[in-house]
Amino acid sequence: MKEKKPDRQTVAGHSDIAVALRYDGEGAPKVTAKGTDMTAERLIALAETHEVPLYPNPELATALVQIPLGEEVPEDLYRAVAEVISFAYLVAGKMPKGFTPDKE
Repeated sequence: MKEKKPDRQTVAGHSDIAVALRYDGEGAPKVTAKGTDMTAERLIALAETHEVPLYPNPELATALVQIPLGEEVPEDLYRAVAEVISFAYLVAGKMPKGFTPDKE
């Protein structure tokens, strides 16, 4: 059976903790997968296999792993998560829906 390719997500973490986020441009990002130790290693390997951007931030991953699956990221983590999402868009060469860059 062919493995289903996951939705594009960003994994924040390091080898001991990994958290996958989903952001559709509306509302807050959501935690879609998370794990520690062996589960984290599998999440990271899966992300690498599917060319999902990895953003190593152990402190953020430690905070995000506490959030229940499917729940939105709390407001106090918006700024840090925005950096992750910006990184993912940059790596993918994309812009968020409705975003218009400033022209200087």
